[in-house]
Amino acid sequence: MDYGDFLLGLLAVSTLTGLVTEAVKKLLRELGKNPPPNLLAGIVAVVLAVAVSAGYLVLSGTAFSAGAAVYVLALVFLSWLAAMVGYDKVVQALAQLGRRREGDV
Repeated sequence: MDYGDFLLGLLAVSTLTGLVTEAVKKLLRELGKNPPPNLLAGIVAVVLAVAVSAGYLVLSGTAFSAGAAVYVLALVFLSWLAAMVGYDKVVQALAQLGRRREGDV
């Protein structure tokens, strides 16, 4: 998994998180439940990030390694963060970190 694949996965999870969260909210409302929206969005983001990571590893034929585990954990964390503060803010922070790293070299 390279950086471009990682960002594409983050975009996919962030997009799907909003859609799936709304669907789950409607389903839970029909059952008489009213969960906290941020908690629900965070849980949905984590589950989707794990699912997207697993799907990528299987479809690409990538063996699960320490490097893959780091990507999966980063995707889970950043997906959760994007669900809490927004995808644009997370990508902006990653871009700023990338610029600082290039400037240090």
